Amino acid sequence: MIPQVIILSVFIFLLAQAMPGDPFTGLINPNMEASQIEALREAAGLNDPWYEQYFRWIGNAVQGDFGSSYLYKLPVADLIGERAMNTIWLSLVTVILTYIIALPLGLFSGRYKDSWFDKIVVVYNYVSFAVPLFIFALITLFIFGYRLAWFPTTGSVSPGLDPGTFKYGLDKFYHIILPAITQALLGTAVTIQYLRSEVIDSQTLDYVRTARSKGVPTNKVYTRHIFRNASLPIASQLGYQITGLIGGSLTIEIIFAYPGMGKLFIDALTQRDYTVITALILILGIATLVGTLLSDIIMSIVDPRIRIQ
Repeated sequence: MIPQVIILSVFIFLLAQAMPGDPFTGLINPNMEASQIEALREAAGLNDPWYEQYFRWIGNAVQGDFGSSYLYKLPVADLIGERAMNTIWLSLVTVILTYIIALPLGLFSGRYKDSWFDKIVVVYNYVSFAVPLFIFALITLFIFGYRLAWFPTTGSVSPGLDPGTFKYGLDKFYHIILPAITQALLGTAVTIQYLRSEVIDSQTLDYVRTARSKGVPTNKVYTRHIFRNASLPIASQLGYQITGLIGGSLTIEIIFAYPGMGKLFIDALTQRDYTVITALILILGIATLVGTLLSDIIMSIVDPRIRIQ
């Protein structure tokens, strides 16, 4: 992972440098002298050679210092910290809800193939795969947020609550429920399809016939034998799915006005806030690499043969 992180950091830095404009481009107006803008660029070190800027940036980043945001006038680490926790909690709740929905649907759909239940699951799978997330998010926000008023429509916590209290934590979870359910309902398609197909294929394999011939109850055949083997492809994707949600919640965060890393990233892009852009992409890139590692670890837990090899 170390060489990958180094290559990733160089690539991210060069891409940010290649963007047109800089954080001070927005200050240009008829009342601003060009020399003043140039002085700001010189003070920020933007006129230094790219490799000097890179080593200065990566040296500070290793120590947890990503610089200060030109837009928010705050240290980037402090700015990202709170937003990152909001996105992480949203992603974790989404993943949990996704598997709570997908695992039983996939298992029973494969077990009772061609039944009315299986047909309903297949239709739901097609619909969830076809509907765009931003359309479905707008529908759920309108119905459950505005019409029925069951859930809050903006923010991550109600104002006036003291951080660290039980009421504060409960309110944060209350704000997460609707966006998490929205993502989870559309994120089950791949998991259901994988599990359904694996369960159908496993029913005719030798180890299942052997278990049945030994008198193992049908429920145990499915839960202890078929399900465990059918879950291997799903387990291999778990780490990627978590990190993918952390980096890919942009649509949900914008529609629900949820203060996470996605919205911060868009604001930083439009304002050419380089320090925030490079820090966010580097963190998300490292998270993707960690997701690869998590998938390997999960696979070794689920499948003992990998540990033996």
